[in-house]
Amino acid sequence: MVKLIHTLADHGDDVSCCAFSSTLLATCSLDKTIRLYSLSDFAELPHSPLKFHTYAVHCCSFSPSGHVLASCSTDGTTVLWSAHSGHTLTVLEQPGGSPVRVCCFSPDSTYLASGAADGSVVLWNAHSYKLYRCGSVKDSSLVACAFSPDGGLLVTGSSGGDLTVWDDRMRCLHSEKAHDLGITCCSFSSQPLSGGEHGLQLYRLASCGQDCEIKLWVVSFTRVLGFELKYRSTLSGHCAPVLACAFSHDGQMLASGSVDKSVIIYDIGTQSVLHTLTQHTRYVTTCAFAPNTLLLATGSMDKTVNIWQFDLETPCQGSVSDQLKHFIEDWSEEDVSKWLRAQGLEDLVDIFRTNNIDGKELLHLTKESLAGDMKIESLGLRSKVLRSIDELRTRMESLSSGIPDEFICPITRELMKDPVIASDGYSYEREAMESWIHKKKRTSPMTNLALPSLVLTPNRTLKMAINRWLETHQK
Repeated sequence: MVKLIHTLADHGDDVSCCAFSSTLLATCSLDKTIRLYSLSDFAELPHSPLKFHTYAVHCCSFSPSGHVLASCSTDGTTVLWSAHSGHTLTVLEQPGGSPVRVCCFSPDSTYLASGAADGSVVLWNAHSYKLYRCGSVKDSSLVACAFSPDGGLLVTGSSGGDLTVWDDRMRCLHSEKAHDLGITCCSFSSQPLSGGEHGLQLYRLASCGQDCEIKLWVVSFTRVLGFELKYRSTLSGHCAPVLACAFSHDGQMLASGSVDKSVIIYDIGTQSVLHTLTQHTRYVTTCAFAPNTLLLATGSMDKTVNIWQFDLETPCQGSVSDQLKHFIEDWSEEDVSKWLRAQGLEDLVDIFRTNNIDGKELLHLTKESLAGDMKIESLGLRSKVLRSIDELRTRMESLSSGIPDEFICPITRELMKDPVIASDGYSYEREAMESWIHKKKRTSPMTNLALPSLVLTPNRTLKMAINRWLETHQK
């Protein structure tokens, strides 16, 4: 299961890119700024926002160590920053002064690549800040770039639709038309593929484009046998141009963002859709996975960045219900105490602790054990405990049916019957949102920001989709 855990709404214009280090999240925008947030609580750092660029910032990228942040802009520069102080380390000017669209570090932090609107791609020495090598593609802008996990190859994508592969001396090894209407992004999986022999290195590459497609490729390279790029498959799901794609740190998932305003998460092993996220209200321009944990950031032209957390479920690890059950069975006695308080059963915390009730014991409680072993005399309290436990079991059963996350109300975590759109752009069950507004006044359940309006608009499209899903799954 994936859930939205935070929304950042600090940028004043379209969000163009987001990037993770092991401790920080960086976002950049057409508002000319870069913002930095701590992953511990998503609080903005004291030295954020970073300001230098005089025009829109298109891309940002952390060095592998996370100590240096690169940003590039329409102003023709790529700036290196100290991520921890916000100080400017150097300003790299693209030859010819063309707008710089994309930048990325090599895996060993030796080089920084920058690609520009005039088709130029520059390899900078990331330590001396000197230009090392450069190349160019004809009649196109450079809009995407990615280093192979071993750092031996650089792949670039152009607005003309070509994928071009360069070696570490910026010699063009291969170029081919990948997307008819132009490439928008490319990404390497950090995990090598099995099957390489005699020093053969195999890597998975994803590309996406204006043709609404996401393509998967296998890249192989040896110093002796040379280079080969093989098309493998196309992932479907989006109905509009795909603007961003990114692999999870373990290579098992791929996230994509589109002009259709959705984010799709794919299982790479089965190439099936795991989740479709529809909370953004305008084009989704960027997505990025954190390197050491299952966090996903998505940015949009709606000026927000959503932070998603993957809980209890990863591809090929059993059903959601089994994992939820395993999760509850792992609850400590303190976790059970917290759950009791959340259910309004504070008076029973001491009794549960005295009887050493942990998660596994909780799921096996009966009316007999509550009355006899635990000596809870109040029939009302016993009934409330059993109802709350039944709700946990019901949740496990409902999740096992594979209800799409977008059909679940963020407040009740249940399938919506009468979905409405609030002024924060999210959909909720009408009764739950009306109750929320009555109790919490003008705050969004998802962002905690003030609601611009208290008007709730029926989401008829979502209701139709839910009804179609019910018809399919309840036969």
